[in-house]
Amino acid sequence: MADQDLATPDTAAPIRQPRQRSAPEPAAPRWRRRLVVLGLVLAAVNLRPTVTSLGPLLEEARADLGMSGTVAGLLTSMPAACFALFGIAAPRLARRWGPGAVVCVGLVAITVGLTARPLMGGTAGFLAASALAFAGIAVGNVLMPVIVKRWFPDRVGPMTGAYSMALSLGSAVAAAVTVPMTDALGGGWRAGLGAWAVLAGVAVLPWLVLARDRTGRAAATAPDPAPAPDPAPDSAAAPASAVPARTRITKSPTAWALAVFFGLQATGAYITMGWMSQVFRDAGVSASTSGLLLAVTMVMGVPLAFVLPSVAARLRTQGPLVAILGAFGLSAYIGLWLAPAGGAWVWAVLLGISNCSFPLALTMIGMRARTAAGVVRLSAFAQSTGYLLSIPGPLLVGALYQHTGGWDLPIALMAGLMLPQIAAGLLAGRDRAVEDEI
Repeated sequence: MADQDLATPDTAAPIRQPRQRSAPEPAAPRWRRRLVVLGLVLAAVNLRPTVTSLGPLLEEARADLGMSGTVAGLLTSMPAACFALFGIAAPRLARRWGPGAVVCVGLVAITVGLTARPLMGGTAGFLAASALAFAGIAVGNVLMPVIVKRWFPDRVGPMTGAYSMALSLGSAVAAAVTVPMTDALGGGWRAGLGAWAVLAGVAVLPWLVLARDRTGRAAATAPDPAPAPDPAPDSAAAPASAVPARTRITKSPTAWALAVFFGLQATGAYITMGWMSQVFRDAGVSASTSGLLLAVTMVMGVPLAFVLPSVAARLRTQGPLVAILGAFGLSAYIGLWLAPAGGAWVWAVLLGISNCSFPLALTMIGMRARTAAGVVRLSAFAQSTGYLLSIPGPLLVGALYQHTGGWDLPIALMAGLMLPQIAAGLLAGRDRAVEDEI
């Protein structure tokens, strides 16, 4: 979740293959490329605190707002729902305004949502403000790979790793410091959640400059080239057929496998972010320690999210990485079921390693299409469809928790979902390009 200026038609092909290049466009100033890196990092840092800052304070927020366990499950499902709904609109918005401008508006939405959320006196207003922030995150989720492809076409792996690492860092910091920061601000959960709006506001600043860059619209709008053994350099500019782009992408088995893999890993991630602190608290762990445990889970993604995409980009298939990460997840869930408090730190580490399926999925999005146009369509399809598939998971966990009063069944559900995640990831990780299947 990098220094050539513009994507070329075949830059998403696996890096072991020689690259064909079209005539380069005029080089962008070095300061602008550096500003893009800064903007990517700051945006990524803000794509998860909206979620992970709430987990350690969920019990206090529920008590104050009168929120039931089922509604809390709905809240933890909202990120996936908003990501699916607004993520599918991101390519259309990017065609009209440019990716930079859309990301900028998304960060503004995050800032406003985080500012408004703690000011709400009831559950409905709290959910609405959260949805606004999640909508802003959604467009960032989809367009980050597109911006990487546009600015850093032959360093997709390292740059994906850089912003994935920043995303994991933001997740970890929010989980770790929200409770201490809340105590420092007077002990009210509202102040602890609202403080994260300041960080989101800072992230807007570089994108106010980058929003004026319209050159990325070509990459976001160019139709996919017709499949051919040796595509011409300008084939991205010619429509493959009269079939709409979205219809074509749905014909790709690889795109569907990637969407299912993305959806199931997102299910596990949002269950972890929304409920894992509560699992530890119900096992007798204090609120502050539960927040630290969640932070450990998130921080494991910082080094791994940087290394894993580069490793994945060098492999012919990514299936072995999918299986390894899945095995870590299964081990963590078994441990949580047997001894949630006794081995809490171990389970937190194992879950953190397993959740690195997210940067792996982002890397595969960049590798399973040959063109920038293919990447934007595959990114929108895989992420939006995946997040749509992930909606029931956190909601079902909340309902099971409320009706059983314990975590045995919810944890069994989490472990059970890991098996189809591994299967879908093995299919998505095959050496394929979606252009060859549509």
